Amino acid sequence: MLKFKMMLLLAVSLAACSFAYAADSAASSISAAELKKEIKSGHSVVILDVRMPEELNGALGKIDGSINIPLQQLQSRLNELNKYKDKKIYVISRSGIPSKLAAEMLEKHGFTAVVVTGGMMAYRQSGE
Repeated sequence: MLKFKMMLLLAVSLAACSFAYAADSAASSISAAELKKEIKSGHSVVILDVRMPEELNGALGKIDGSINIPLQQLQSRLNELNKYKDKKIYVISRSGIPSKLAAEMLEKHGFTAVVVTGGMMAYRQSGE
């Protein structure tokens, strides 16, 4: 019972932090359905997937042409994105919260970041 209470407290704390963070985030956002429209329109789209490499082979898969830099490595690998400083970078994760953290980091380093709300879960649920 104590373990359950601790897990519940942790979950509530994390949820509260993520809501507070979302309110303070400077990055703009886009829905998964809107991102799909943008991709289908033929525009050049830069998508940064901040999940771990092994997650790309899971049920959610990956978006063709996306760049994979895990959130934990983003700070040290920002230079790989320098050629996209003049473009919007659509940031996606599994559910959306890590992409908000990544977008804030990108914005602090002069990039234009757009968070894909709901992440890959929403992207896959929005149909092809």
